[in-house]
Amino acid sequence: MSTVVIVGAQWGDEGKGKVIDYLAKEADVVVRGQGGNNAGHTVVVGDQKYALHLIPSGILNENTINVIGNGVVFDPQGFIKEIEGLKAKGVSTDSIKVSDRAHVVFPYHREIDRLAEEARGADMIGTTKKGIGPSYMDKVERSGIRVCDFVDEEVFESIFRKQIEAKNKIIVSIYGGEPLDADAMVAEYKEYAKFVKPFVTDTSVVVYDALKEGKKVLLEGAQGTLLDLDYGTYPYVTSSHPTAGGFTIGSGIGPNQIGEVVGITKAYTTRVGKGPFVTELDNEIGDRIRIAGNEFGTTTGRPRRCGWLDTVIVKYSARVNGMTCIALMLLDVLTGFETVKICKGYRYGDVEIEHFPASLNVLGKCEPIYEELPGWTEDLSDCTTFESLPANARAYVERIEALTGVPVKIISVGPKRTQTIVRGAIY
Repeated sequence: MSTVVIVGAQWGDEGKGKVIDYLAKEADVVVRGQGGNNAGHTVVVGDQKYALHLIPSGILNENTINVIGNGVVFDPQGFIKEIEGLKAKGVSTDSIKVSDRAHVVFPYHREIDRLAEEARGADMIGTTKKGIGPSYMDKVERSGIRVCDFVDEEVFESIFRKQIEAKNKIIVSIYGGEPLDADAMVAEYKEYAKFVKPFVTDTSVVVYDALKEGKKVLLEGAQGTLLDLDYGTYPYVTSSHPTAGGFTIGSGIGPNQIGEVVGITKAYTTRVGKGPFVTELDNEIGDRIRIAGNEFGTTTGRPRRCGWLDTVIVKYSARVNGMTCIALMLLDVLTGFETVKICKGYRYGDVEIEHFPASLNVLGKCEPIYEELPGWTEDLSDCTTFESLPANARAYVERIEALTGVPVKIISVGPKRTQTIVRGAIY
């Protein structure tokens, strides 16, 4: 099967963009199937850095079709800004296809997101305030506006004005905010619709036809498994399903059409926002990892919380995603530590836990059970094969494989495309 799914095996920010970009060199189609521009991938090609949010990472490969699928909530303002940024760097955007079934993010979604988050006070979730959650709420409530209606001049204004009126009541009556200017929004978004319309098509047909013709399709994930609406650390999660099953719905293909599921896993663990984090290092070691790994959000710039690798999480992700292999990212960040630790289980009171718990109350009381391994001081940046890695780095990778039961097929030893070790075929 020539379909590969890329999932984040932790809380997101694992380095999916690099792997997607690397694998997209062989892919005919790259599909983004969930989330919105609340997420971001950073891809480095040569000396040029690209921060991508809505647009799939395959955009940097000129022969690849890039699909924004129906499971995405589509912010036209953000999309246009991203298109202009890519064009300014000489990147062609002609290969982009936007699903006519995707739901659109509007200013009232962002305003409600901001007001709702502020109203939570100390119980803030940590949303990016990009309007993603409220847009998915409209989708589930069946009051959302899809791209097909957004670009339809005959129907858009009437349904848009009804939604602005309804949302202004919420903004004013519930949150005490200021009403949004309907006329200004209608005029602005009509112009956006004209820009977006040439990109719009039934992307499920594009993907299906590619599969039928035996082409290679890469399904790209945003965020990570522990931010999944069902399987994440609820309520500190995103509003979609960044898991393998979510991508089939978000791209319009059946689960039997998936061949390989690659779990992108950092050599350590990070997360942003609130919620329990068993292996968090709120100390100088955590600071050292954060600086060495440049652990600051692509979209928000927020510093990420850092800790040792947690294989309880990775095993959980392997199970719920059906992971067939691991891409181990940022191994080079751990260079220079005298010893490195891997969490192989949790201790909850007198009980040892092997499986990731649903209850945040339980998770917040868990202590890590660590295994300590010798570190390495050698520079990894020029390593091109597994055998060229230092012995202790190889032992670290092999221990991850043993603890998770999943082979590590890709190892990243730096941000560039060339700094990638591949230990087995993916397609």
